[in-house]
Amino acid sequence: MHRIGYLLSDGFQIMALASQSVFEFANDAAGEAFYGIENYSMAGGEVRSSLGMKLDTRAVSARTAMDTWIAAGVNAPLTARPPAALLAFLRRASTRSRRIAGICTGGFVLAEAGLLANRRATMHWAYARDLQRLFPDVRVEEDRIYIVDGPVWTSAGMTAGLDLALAMVEKDLGADVARSVAHKLVMHQRRAGGQSQHSEMLDLAPKSDRIQNALNYARKNLNRPLTVEELAGEAHLSPRQFSRVFTQETGQSPAKAIEGLRLEAARLMIEKSRHSLETIARETGFRDRRHMREAFMRGFGLPPQEVRREARAQV
Repeated sequence: MHRIGYLLSDGFQIMALASQSVFEFANDAAGEAFYGIENYSMAGGEVRSSLGMKLDTRAVSARTAMDTWIAAGVNAPLTARPPAALLAFLRRASTRSRRIAGICTGGFVLAEAGLLANRRATMHWAYARDLQRLFPDVRVEEDRIYIVDGPVWTSAGMTAGLDLALAMVEKDLGADVARSVAHKLVMHQRRAGGQSQHSEMLDLAPKSDRIQNALNYARKNLNRPLTVEELAGEAHLSPRQFSRVFTQETGQSPAKAIEGLRLEAARLMIEKSRHSLETIARETGFRDRRHMREAFMRGFGLPPQEVRREARAQV
């Protein structure tokens, strides 16, 4: 049995425990109790979540051994240095376990213990720059879902912990089991670690159904040119009214928003498929590969080839 220990402290974010369901359903899909889950804290006993829920935990000791340790995050970055005993325990655990992970701000604790020094790591977008400022020897990549650097795993916040756990299942039990778990948990897809933390559609957040309908139409038809007149027709507005209302509701012009949707779709295809860059450019509505590269440099500061290299390196 592969034993996984969740290391909790007062104020832990309850969403971190949702990732335990991934391992639970992996046992079901594998047809055996491959994973065993236990909750720990330094002193043991009752630990309170940020929501006030009480959870009983076991105390760690010098004899506590796990195949995987996962440090749960709290709802804010570090405000005080963690206890020396906790940091010493993590350093010792990192030499005795197969892997060690930090979900969301749990990465701050790993960094304090020196486990992220000279490693790539990610963090919830709201705290990534704090991590880089406090720990300049960490190679922080703030726009990632999760990152695996050797035996150390880090993830962004909230639902990204599910992606990290699912990636562990895929590594341990294979892609078929991971797909089965994702299906049972009604996860839309297994997100690649290099995928952006941000969703262009969520960032736009239109206030009316008519603008939302136009955006949904655009996303389904990115493989061909989209004009303001065409989108305005979907919103049942004149082109002039549409441009004005669209900008008021999203803070962006229609052209800029559509380019953002194209970029998001192209990046996902680059990370998850083996299609050529020419094919991806055509399927996501860019004029050609050069046009797509120019948009990537504006949007991400990286050319498409570098995004693909990073994704393959993580795999």
